[in-house]
Amino acid sequence: MGYSDWSDAAFQSRQSQRKATKQTAFTYDAQVRASGVAQAHPDMNPHGATRASRDSAAHPDSVAIAVAFDVTGSMGSVPRVLQTKLGALMRVLIQKGYVADPQVLFGAVGDAYCDRVPLQIGQFESGLEMDDDLGKIYLEGGGGGQVHETYELALYFMARHTKIDCYEQRGHRGYLFTIGDEKPYGAVSKQQVREFIGDTIERDIPVARIVAEVQERYEYFH
Repeated sequence: MGYSDWSDAAFQSRQSQRKATKQTAFTYDAQVRASGVAQAHPDMNPHGATRASRDSAAHPDSVAIAVAFDVTGSMGSVPRVLQTKLGALMRVLIQKGYVADPQVLFGAVGDAYCDRVPLQIGQFESGLEMDDDLGKIYLEGGGGGQVHETYELALYFMARHTKIDCYEQRGHRGYLFTIGDEKPYGAVSKQQVREFIGDTIERDIPVARIVAEVQERYEYFH
């Protein structure tokens, strides 16, 4: 994915229209709360999915950048803040020349031990589709108060279910940011991997091992 181009003018037009009509950018979250049926948007459901950041004629030097938000409790406000600053972020990356061809993925993390929608993963995008993906996040606001969230489940997905040309074609690691205020659990649960991602693994994976796998292909920051 990531074949379109970022248009700051188009993004600002969207923002102005939302402000004028008092509409939220997080339309799917609003739909879930109105319906009472909590589930991941089909485009954000990681079960059986792979996400790819690929080079193209328009973006020959793609760089994969993934941001996964903790959407439990008070952290649910962070995606809303980021959405308002998305235009500024892309201007810094592109116009100032830090990254010529950024492809940005947004995801959301909860606590798979108690939340209904603990993992949501969008696609790597170069254009306004990344704003669309933000709008497809369900801001569950759960969490169990155990001083942990299942960040390790997101790390498993990024390590084993992403294909990124910056690394595979050029040996340049992508960038992964998890934004949260808690700790991961000590291991990736094989039961949670099967339920939420669809893989069958023989045993739980120590969190240090899955972090090492992620760091082979991504510069990782929490």
